[in-house]
Amino acid sequence: MSVGTEIRTTPFHKMHVNAGAKMVPFAGYEMPVSYPLGIKKEHNHTRESAGLFDVSHMGQIRLSGEHAMSALESLVPVDIVDLPLMRTRYALFTTENGGVLDDLMVTNLGDNDLFLVVNAACKEADYDHLKNHLGASCEIEFYDDLALLALQGPKAAMVLSEFAPSVKEMTFMTAKQTMLNDIDCFITRSGYTGEDGYEISVSAKDAESLASSLLSSEEVEWIGLGARDSLRLEAGLSLYGHELDISHSPVESSLNWALSKARRLGGEREGNYLGSKVIMNQIENGSDTKVVGLIPEGRMPVRDGAIIQDENGNQIGYVTSGGFGPTLNKPISIARLETKFTNSHSKIFALVREKKIAVEIVKLPFVKHNYYRG
Repeated sequence: MSVGTEIRTTPFHKMHVNAGAKMVPFAGYEMPVSYPLGIKKEHNHTRESAGLFDVSHMGQIRLSGEHAMSALESLVPVDIVDLPLMRTRYALFTTENGGVLDDLMVTNLGDNDLFLVVNAACKEADYDHLKNHLGASCEIEFYDDLALLALQGPKAAMVLSEFAPSVKEMTFMTAKQTMLNDIDCFITRSGYTGEDGYEISVSAKDAESLASSLLSSEEVEWIGLGARDSLRLEAGLSLYGHELDISHSPVESSLNWALSKARRLGGEREGNYLGSKVIMNQIENGSDTKVVGLIPEGRMPVRDGAIIQDENGNQIGYVTSGGFGPTLNKPISIARLETKFTNSHSKIFALVREKKIAVEIVKLPFVKHNYYRG
């Protein structure tokens, strides 16, 4: 796998430019942040209809070999060995200290083959991590010749089923290899918006043709990085480098739900992954920090990095992600706080331009998830 320092483009770059996208550097790629529709309208369109996202900057990796499933379990606190055929599971690469290297999606393709989708900014490091730890026991293939599209929103199933009726029967976190307009595609019913939808892996040579077919539907619009972020913020979904990093464990980032019972203390295959002792201790005894939702008072957004204080002016945390929630029509934030303050009723404040803004702790997500579970 070769890594260059130049800004790269995805197979949809020309389509974005032709659609009038505002292009920005992101994770080593030139990517669309918004289109003429504008971030707020793109956001609302995805919540109401079907948005098409270019996520080809993400890393797509295949892990194969007789011991691939058990090998991957040594790097994640998640049940991979018993992952059913053509099912997808959320996972986390952890460090020896319990921190998070990246979060990823894992699909069991069958015949000891696993398909991984990892974050764009981490994909080279993730590939090296896999090679260093599993290279002797698995074949690890990084796909540079695949594109990735996400079709998200309440009308996504209707749109995609016009090309392949069987995709309507898929449920959340299942996968299928199928043809869309005579193009071979690998599809998972998943996404990063909180809405129902699909992620579609397709050969780079067929990428433009597939996107054009999807965009021919009046329900579908291109959606950029700006709305992608506001959608995932409303959905309360963690973003690497914000809610997740190497300094904090999954427990400290309130991701206990993602830590499989089989890998916990007393489970069938407890521990035996990097950082397992630290993480299992925190599951049992709690952690010093948690990630929570915040609703600021008033209309001023409380953005990433804003300090959170108690009523006596002591710092008790900071905002990891923040902005304006178009669906709620008000500012929302996600913050890392000292655990003892997450259950108290004491007043807390965010500092914005040296001004104190009262904030209320709320349960995530801000907007209900609409995943299709059958």
